[in-house]
Amino acid sequence: MTPSTHRASLTLPDETTAKRVVDALSELFFEDQAAFAAFERPDGRWDVTVHFAEPPDQALLRELVGQVVGQDVASTLVFDTIEAKDWVKASLEDLVPVAAGRFVVHGQHDRHRIPANKLGIEIEAALAFGTGHHGTTRGCLLLLDHVLKAYQPRRVLDLGTGTGVLGIAAAKALHGKVLASDIDPPSVRVAEENAWLNGAGHLVDVIRATGFAAPRFAADGPFDLVLANILANPLRQLAGPMTRHLASSAQVILSGLLTHQAPAVIAAYRARGLVPLRHLKIEGWSSLLLRSVR
Repeated sequence: MTPSTHRASLTLPDETTAKRVVDALSELFFEDQAAFAAFERPDGRWDVTVHFAEPPDQALLRELVGQVVGQDVASTLVFDTIEAKDWVKASLEDLVPVAAGRFVVHGQHDRHRIPANKLGIEIEAALAFGTGHHGTTRGCLLLLDHVLKAYQPRRVLDLGTGTGVLGIAAAKALHGKVLASDIDPPSVRVAEENAWLNGAGHLVDVIRATGFAAPRFAADGPFDLVLANILANPLRQLAGPMTRHLASSAQVILSGLLTHQAPAVIAAYRARGLVPLRHLKIEGWSSLLLRSVR
């Protein structure tokens, strides 16, 4: 049971302003007094949320925020209380099965609801990213389903695997080996556990790696299919290294980017010989399918 917490929320026009507010508030509170979160919205604005164990001084907060961004913005600061709740139980109840082409991502409590003609992928809410409910994960699965209808890649890479959902989906659909990597040790552990849970532990090989630095990428490549559901900036930075690990006519599925970020990502890969084939937009997020023409 998670104890009740007190919350202050504010929407700001851009990342720079959000960072200024978070920096100012961070100087006022010790780490054990408040937790800060800032996220970009699909419309480009930023939401800043502060969680407190004890009720905050609302007037003091408004005054401090007003000093940074003006009193008009500070007046929009919203305070509320999040009641004590078993959030794990509640989150599992909310995670209904998600269908994406031939794939259905589900929790343990929904095993019985998966149609016999679908490939079920069981993923529980965990520390790692990717339960299938986010628009980026669903977009990648839809593109993967589209690719596999006409293409049978032999060497597959799931870069930034998170919970392992994409690598597991590819392994189960192809009945073949998949190399999966992540920079985050807990994600590596979660992905390995999920692979075995889904009967694909012998097919999905999960390694910890930053970018393409590990020797395994050269040993297992060049890859016929790469899945990378990360973020826009890392995807742009990885365009060059990824191209060097692609087989001729390889296909690449990219996601983790807001729709307005897609043109810059496409440009980075087009400059290295990849052409866009499909662009899915789901809930303000983009998923891209590209093919190497080199």
